[in-house]
Amino acid sequence: MNIDPNITLGPVRLRITNLAQSITFYRDSLGLTVLAQDEQTATLGAKTTPLVVLDQHSTAKQLPNNSVAGLYHFAILLPNRKELGFVIRNLIAQGVELGQGDHLVSEAFYLSDPDGNGIEIYADRPRETWTYEANGDVKMTTDPVDWQSMLVEAGEEEWYGMPADTVMGHVHFHVKSLEAARKFYVETLGFDVAADASRMRALFLAAGGYHHHIGTNVWAGVDAPETPSDAVGLSYWTLIYPTEASREAAVSAIEQTSYEMNRTGDAIYVTDDAGITVRLALAPSE
Repeated sequence: MNIDPNITLGPVRLRITNLAQSITFYRDSLGLTVLAQDEQTATLGAKTTPLVVLDQHSTAKQLPNNSVAGLYHFAILLPNRKELGFVIRNLIAQGVELGQGDHLVSEAFYLSDPDGNGIEIYADRPRETWTYEANGDVKMTTDPVDWQSMLVEAGEEEWYGMPADTVMGHVHFHVKSLEAARKFYVETLGFDVAADASRMRALFLAAGGYHHHIGTNVWAGVDAPETPSDAVGLSYWTLIYPTEASREAAVSAIEQTSYEMNRTGDAIYVTDDAGITVRLALAPSE
């Protein structure tokens, strides 16, 4: 089965320890908007587009980096380089520690939320500038970002937070094995292999010719233990299908496997062998 090329990604749901602290970070540092909030949970997004759902678990433990299967980072895609420059300018002003990578197809920065959940913020280069290996894999690397020119693009303009056309660009996971990741994301969900980076112990998967919607790696070790439910981390990520028929095709494929699947209202949840859960959602009708 091939996945619908028009799929998109929706919000990630995270376990965090202090809701007020996390809201301050996501709102004031990253520029997201609080869309809904109660005592234990908050939804934040880019203007009206939800990107992150936070659930407070005040006693949740924080595990060492790269020690379990689960979230490596979720990646928020800005519509252009100038908008990314605004975010970077704000983060630098606040003294937030950043990693960086020019991946040829995109320019990206890396940081963590107050509980150590990994975040990437990035902007794509135009698709017509992407290049490919002889086998068809998209070429990606990690070079330094020319962040100074990005700040020049942002200039001194006032910033009003992440714009409405900001989206969840991709998600990246520590998995138990690349073979198991291929079985779930390619053979079951129907993603294409965008780049086989197995020499780097990673595999990048996509729909519709994108550079990647899903990143997987075994940098936490082959057969890494699952993230326990009493630790901070990912509860689920969201895969949005454009039509009911495309989602039901996915459900039919999953039903032929041993993966755990649950329906709750209009949402369908599936968990892979690494304990990573995806919520299969439908795009809102026009």
